[in-house]
Amino acid sequence: MSTILSLAELAESVPGGVRLGIGGVHLSRLPIALIRRILAGEKKNFVFISWGGGLPLELFLEANAVRKLIFCFSSLDIFGLAPKFREALEQNNIEIEEWSALAMAQGLHAAHFNLPEMPFQVPVGSDLMRTGTFWKETVSAFTGEPVAQARRLDVDALLLHAQRADRAGNIEIQGARGYDLALLGASKKVFVTAEEIVDVGKLGAARSFLVPKEFVTAIAEVPWGAYPTSCLPNYSTDYQELLRYVETGQRNSKIQERSAPPENRNGNALRAEPEATRKTFLSTCARTCSSALTPSILLFHQIGSSSSEWTIDELMAVCLSREYDNSSICSVGSVSPLAMVSYLLAKKTHAPELTIIALNGGFIDIDFHPMSLTLAEPLEFHTAKVCWGADETYHWYYQQGRITHEVITVAQVDVHGRTNNAWIKSKGKVLRLPGQGGMADVANLHKNFILYLTRHSPERFIGVVEFCTASRSLLTDDERKQAWLQPGEVRLISDLGMFELDPTEKIFRLISIHPGVTLDDIRTRTGGEFLIADPLPRTQTPSENELRLIREEVDPFGIRQLEFVPSRDRVALIQRILDAEANLVRELEASLPARSEPLPVIT
Repeated sequence: MSTILSLAELAESVPGGVRLGIGGVHLSRLPIALIRRILAGEKKNFVFISWGGGLPLELFLEANAVRKLIFCFSSLDIFGLAPKFREALEQNNIEIEEWSALAMAQGLHAAHFNLPEMPFQVPVGSDLMRTGTFWKETVSAFTGEPVAQARRLDVDALLLHAQRADRAGNIEIQGARGYDLALLGASKKVFVTAEEIVDVGKLGAARSFLVPKEFVTAIAEVPWGAYPTSCLPNYSTDYQELLRYVETGQRNSKIQERSAPPENRNGNALRAEPEATRKTFLSTCARTCSSALTPSILLFHQIGSSSSEWTIDELMAVCLSREYDNSSICSVGSVSPLAMVSYLLAKKTHAPELTIIALNGGFIDIDFHPMSLTLAEPLEFHTAKVCWGADETYHWYYQQGRITHEVITVAQVDVHGRTNNAWIKSKGKVLRLPGQGGMADVANLHKNFILYLTRHSPERFIGVVEFCTASRSLLTDDERKQAWLQPGEVRLISDLGMFELDPTEKIFRLISIHPGVTLDDIRTRTGGEFLIADPLPRTQTPSENELRLIREEVDPFGIRQLEFVPSRDRVALIQRILDAEANLVRELEASLPARSEPLPVIT
């Protein structure tokens, strides 16, 4: 039976030097308060285990508390690359194991089921499988077909934040679950912070998952324990606080470069919890539903152009949206605003029955909603037909070949359709990138492998990548059918044109050229040779209605532009978006009655 402790006691119960799993997903329900308290105790030498390292990993690396990292991906979401992660890997400060996402799920399941390994589909085409030690290739005892085996991945201690727990020690998780259940099954001890502790029999909210007390070691009641990340339906992610954290970290890095004294290098620590007015704001965000965001309200707070001329981000969004129909099942990958705009635009126009799976497999079949930073997760939370974990979505959708599209962008792609999101050379240096996440697996598993490049250049669209994180190697219809997968296409849409991979020649063919672009432009800005369709059509431009919908209803705050502006301008654009969203939410907040329990939904 689990024990109820104070936060200080809970943190003290977590030993240093252990294999440590971190619950939550992206900027949702991360156990930040518990992490901060553990690190304040100066515990070190952890083996950090997480699909996406992100903010928790940055905190552990800042404290010099990690000796080994087991991961699939790490970034700071829309804020860009994770600086401490990059520094640690570029300088070889820690040992790493980089897994494919499906392999990590199966490794955790092996520990859960008390087995030495678990099988998964071989991610054919990824160099990660050539260099990684987390798996071995075997053959089926029944058919002789190649099978990948992920080795058992045990976790000594899991840090988890939950919405509620009861006095017996059972816990309740609402919304997207990431790898929480897989980590729970693989963990010897589970340490949980919860927003509130209630009487026995009070758990069981809609679309929640209950974990019995036998699987929980200890619990502490910590309101706002995930802050500045979200814990719905209580509060949304505080992007303004995260922006402050990122900006301060950037300034401190510059100070350190000038060898400033240590007393001038601090100040970028996260706030423990927001002030009262900010709490009200974030709680309002958490309760907001799409029906509150009427076209007139969105138009009043809109950022962007009212020109009749299209921009390249709008053209690319429209091109992508035309790839889908009512039968499409589209999954949203990490940090892909343009992809999400294209899904929502298709759902608003020609494909209203399109299924969107958001928050890395956590929200199944969300309704249409306007793009937002602060409001996106609440809008999806309130309309998702099912709330799942990422591993469940892999098993039910990807491994069965049900996903038709997961549109993604990468740092590099070559003319053979091989991508690189791990390491690149730039100005004589080797730079670390976020990683492949789940791309190594899904490149073959979903029907269509659609890539996009917002800045087509010889450095990004090259002849041959030095390291391939993911590629579609099962190309022909026969190869895919033999693997019980749907035949599909490999396409690349850039700011210059559209390409399709020839399954026989295994090289991209230019199939459409954007207005105002010449063939010489594309040849000059491509680092390798490609095929050319004959005849070569011009890309169809957005219609007036498509432009209106993108600007006024799909993406009125211009979030898609975060993928197009130079990195030096990203912070300013994020601030503009957050200011516009804050003004909108304050307008909604003024119309709300006083807060009551449970939290009402704005309709």
